[in-house]
Amino acid sequence: MNHDSPIAAEGLPFIISAVLITSVCVYFQWTWAAVIFGLTTLWVVWFFRNPQRTTPADPRAIISPADGRVIRIETVDGHELLPGPLNKVSIFMNVFSVHVNRIPFGGVIDEIRYYPGKFLTANLDKASEDNERNALRIDIGGGEKLLVIQIAGLVARRIVCWAAKGMKVNKGERFGLIRFGSRLEVFMPPRAQLRVQVGEKVRAGETPIGELP
Repeated sequence: MNHDSPIAAEGLPFIISAVLITSVCVYFQWTWAAVIFGLTTLWVVWFFRNPQRTTPADPRAIISPADGRVIRIETVDGHELLPGPLNKVSIFMNVFSVHVNRIPFGGVIDEIRYYPGKFLTANLDKASEDNERNALRIDIGGGEKLLVIQIAGLVARRIVCWAAKGMKVNKGERFGLIRFGSRLEVFMPPRAQLRVQVGEKVRAGETPIGELP
């Protein structure tokens, strides 16, 4: 997957529209409107930014798939795509976070499943079951698998996934994004040691959230 441009391509229609509206306001000397839409343009560009990240070299590290804040850590019995027990880490992205998502651990994607759903506030626990979401299961070798789920939120209305079933992926590789605020969840093997705490801020592709022995 080659999605390393400094601005995510999915943001270009929004950026172009904002620039055109701002230009019209400037042309007709609608000062306040030009200021408002000019600031909106800058925010849209900022929202769709796609910065380079340095992924830890530690082969045992499971890294965060998203920028944001850890809002929940728990051990669960499993998921319909992956039997448990599993260690689950939930990360909430607000509208100011980088929204490009990254692969938490290298391997082969052996399942992708999209779930239509609601658009509840993504920091609610029931968003995990009720909201629109997209799940990727990664075979990480040694008979183990890892699950990462993109979850839409109240404002987020489109999940984008660039990955495909059967694709070999590397840790830290970009695999998608969610527009305008959302949540990601990682289900990791029970033997993985957690490396984050609730309330901690994390960066996609850089922050270790777990570690395999």
